[in-house]
Amino acid sequence: MTGQEKIDMLIASIGDIQDRINNSSILTIGAVGYAAIGGVINDDALSDGIITTEELGAYLEAKDLVLQHDYAIASTAEQMFMQEHAAAMNNLSTAVDNLTAATAVVMTAVEVASVAAEADTKPEQVELQGMLETDTYSLDEVETNEYNEAVIAVETFAQQAGAFMAAANNDELTSTVDSYAAQGNYMVGSYTAITYTQSIDEFVITWDDSGFGTGFQGYLTPEMKNAMEVYEAGEYIYEYGAMPTQ
Repeated sequence: MTGQEKIDMLIASIGDIQDRINNSSILTIGAVGYAAIGGVINDDALSDGIITTEELGAYLEAKDLVLQHDYAIASTAEQMFMQEHAAAMNNLSTAVDNLTAATAVVMTAVEVASVAAEADTKPEQVELQGMLETDTYSLDEVETNEYNEAVIAVETFAQQAGAFMAAANNDELTSTVDSYAAQGNYMVGSYTAITYTQSIDEFVITWDDSGFGTGFQGYLTPEMKNAMEVYEAGEYIYEYGAMPTQ
């Protein structure tokens, strides 16, 4: 499917939803009008204003296709890395949303700690037992796994996004990649795969279907941030609303 076909698919899916909204507006006016004079509208009289599961699904599918499509083939390594940064940031945004939802489940369960701290009478202890017997105020392996997986996803996509941004800003790396692509007669943006492994500080880029990738290693070491630095940055942003000036 071409990029334009994906956009056309998005437009069509939005059109279906807009039709529902238009129907809802007119039907609502009519329903209110009849209600004022004693007209009894039928069941499902406003059903043409309901967005169906299928219509929402078509929109979400089209939106994802457009978001994931590369509409600009990079002509330089800097552009390539920035495109990858943008894609990683989209994934990071989704990962943060998932972590927020998973955290809410865990936080509700651990709120029982305040009740437990004050449960020094038999009735309070019985109440505590009752709370722990409910799904809302107890944790299970599935919930903790979902939370842990959400944390790991944030780490993964934050790391990737940061690496691609750092790569785009690294003149030595971008010039090396540009030179390599020129020597191999590759259009930089025609790459078929790109990965980054933080533990060895290496990008591997593939420009053909052979599956053989070329490694570019050791360029981002000065940009590495350990857990303490990440935590301190988080505290600063939490207090001041932005990263500290470099």
